[in-house]
Amino acid sequence: MTQTHTHDYERADGRGITMTYAEPDGAVRGGLVVLHEVGGVTEAARFLVASLAGEGWLAVTPHLQDLDGRHSGQDLLSATDTTLAWLVDDRGIRGDLLGVVGFDLGGTASLVVAANRELGAAVSVGGRGLTTPASPELPALTDIAGGLRSPWLGLYGDDGDQTGEAEVECLREAASAAKVATNVVRYAGASHRFDTAPDAAAEAWERTLAWFDAHLR
Repeated sequence: MTQTHTHDYERADGRGITMTYAEPDGAVRGGLVVLHEVGGVTEAARFLVASLAGEGWLAVTPHLQDLDGRHSGQDLLSATDTTLAWLVDDRGIRGDLLGVVGFDLGGTASLVVAANRELGAAVSVGGRGLTTPASPELPALTDIAGGLRSPWLGLYGDDGDQTGEAEVECLREAASAAKVATNVVRYAGASHRFDTAPDAAAEAWERTLAWFDAHLR
């Protein structure tokens, strides 16, 4: 497995962030910002960063210590902007080869970023707050999906619950109004973390890679 590194980065304007990243062994295809789940940069987050590096991407996750609803959308955008600046200014990644991917609550954050920034591609793997806000600091995703500015893929389990199924379908309809490419895939019976559905998790991983392959080139 590709090794991860943790780094404190500070921009010229004084803004800074702690980040964990992994580099490909060979040529770098582009840069991906990974937005992690609740609980900080866990082993799962490190594994995802390393796995994306193994596919040729310079992958980096900003440390969002309070990603539990206390972060506002502006906090998430600021952290993402600082991380993107590192990819562009320090690592020389072209702007059209930048993407964002998030899982669990990070999946919610990924859509927020994609609705506010023009990136090459974005992916949400699970998430909360589809039709009602995940917290008072974040919008309902159906309220912003129609204004997506980055090509976006959403991968969601519905836990076999009719409410979950209806929420995913509402988000699909909202995203279809966007002026960029979107796709929403629902995995019937899978949890929002995909931790009890290995086949769905494997397919979601392949869809994620294919989305970045198609849009970051």
